Amino acid sequence: MRISVIIPAAGSSTRYNSGADDPLGTGRSKLDEDLGGKTVLQRSIELFNTREEVAQVIVAGPHDDDAFADFKLRHADRISLLGATLVQGGKDHRYETVANALRVVDASCTHIAIHDAARPATNAALIDRLFDAAKTHPAVVPGTPVSDTLKRIDPDPLDDSSEVDPVASILGVGTRHSMHRVDSTIDRTNLMQVQTPQVFERELLARAYAQDDLSSTDDAGLVERLGEPVVIVEGDPQNIKLTRAGDLPLVRAIMGVKGPSERPTHKRF
Repeated sequence: MRISVIIPAAGSSTRYNSGADDPLGTGRSKLDEDLGGKTVLQRSIELFNTREEVAQVIVAGPHDDDAFADFKLRHADRISLLGATLVQGGKDHRYETVANALRVVDASCTHIAIHDAARPATNAALIDRLFDAAKTHPAVVPGTPVSDTLKRIDPDPLDDSSEVDPVASILGVGTRHSMHRVDSTIDRTNLMQVQTPQVFERELLARAYAQDDLSSTDDAGLVERLGEPVVIVEGDPQNIKLTRAGDLPLVRAIMGVKGPSERPTHKRF
């Protein structure tokens, strides 16, 4: 088994920089955040680049030429040192980014794994389970049982005319948040939260991406649309995706690393 790992990294970190999560409006990319002296993106690449089964790692950056040039300036040297290949991603959707990366998958690869660039805390044991399962199953994804109660809501927010102190809004304190009416409670029996990496036989993923309709929240959904089976293996609750700024301290704690301000001065650079 020879695996090509695709790491989509074309996102604009919109949720990471939204509202109270980024009160100063820094617009910082979550992939640039510091995890013990290495970026989030570098940590995600290092999950795979030295593994025996992995023949290739492809990082798919932004689509826009200017944004891609800036991405290269920030990351290309480290991506190259780690032996990964950098390509431009899609314009609007994640599936476009993966499709662009699929075009440069080495012909010798039998399988393709797709992993979120902002999921750097994946442990080696989970990757072992996935790669072992992929030897006998054409599509394998990690998942954990849903433990929280799930509510379906009315999509239209409630009108909240309460006043918010403008100074508090500027500081990100007391910022108004949308409210929605509950429509129903969802039975969580047999529901799973799916993670990455997701691993597929190369031919199967190629067929999935040859479909006309590629709208999906993950790559396994495209395989399911073909009517092909997808197998879930035990995931890891600590395999979290860095989505909002508040997730960063948790990711650091899980990985046992510190941010720059927490390290001795001579180790911050």
